[in-house]
Amino acid sequence: MNGFDWVREFAGSVTICDLNGVVLDMNDASAKTFQKYGGKDLIGKNLLDCHPESARNKLVQLLESGGSNAYTIEKNGIRKLIYQAPWYVDGERRGMVELSFEIPAALPHFQR
Repeated sequence: MNGFDWVREFAGSVTICDLNGVVLDMNDASAKTFQKYGGKDLIGKNLLDCHPESARNKLVQLLESGGSNAYTIEKNGIRKLIYQAPWYVDGERRGMVELSFEIPAALPHFQR
């Protein structure tokens, strides 16, 4: 079992790229989400080529700065939370990971 095996069948999409935006891996949900763009064939392709200019600019900024980004979207009546953040190996930043998963229309919020 490698470090990514547990995520293979995770219900949310997990997409990992290197510091240049090249897709290194994606789980089954990510491949299904992006099937019309090639699914698993996107591995080895650059994410910058797959996004419109505004999203591409944001991705370049994140890749350069090591920052994170979180937002929600709705498509075909399905709401999703998108979270993009850097990933590291031995303290060295290696790229970005994007998590995307469905959320309910009314999401509870708790103060703790």
